[in-house]
Amino acid sequence: MQVIKWDETNKPSNLKKEEIINFLYKNLDQYGDAKEDINRCIQYVFNELNDHKTSGFIIEVQQDSEIMGISIINETGMSGYIPENILVYIATNRKYRGKGIGKLIMTKVIEEAQGNIALHVEQDNPAKYLYEKLGFTNKYLEMRLEK
Repeated sequence: MQVIKWDETNKPSNLKKEEIINFLYKNLDQYGDAKEDINRCIQYVFNELNDHKTSGFIIEVQQDSEIMGISIINETGMSGYIPENILVYIATNRKYRGKGIGKLIMTKVIEEAQGNIALHVEQDNPAKYLYEKLGFTNKYLEMRLEK
């Protein structure tokens, strides 16, 4: 099993980015987003957006060139009242669920992230229990105004 960190110093090829997008789109199930949104998140990681300086990293676990799981973290550039990192996506290949891949990815994310980490999780998402075991707490109720 191999753990790869993709970031500004180790950028994936465009073909690999497409593979990451397709993997997340397929394996996020009902908690997923459109491919365009996943792509924008990846663009944020590699500072490919024109609106402001962006960054982050991707953790990928693979075995024999098969993706077992992926997480994407966007760095906020803030600290204190806003966590420095937002875990935007995490997904495990359906074939490997329940085998500790999610925990491996989350442990690596926690190790690699500089500063606090925030994430959003639906109440009915089974991953919520993993996050709680790793020390994540529910500090706030999220409210949104969608325009």
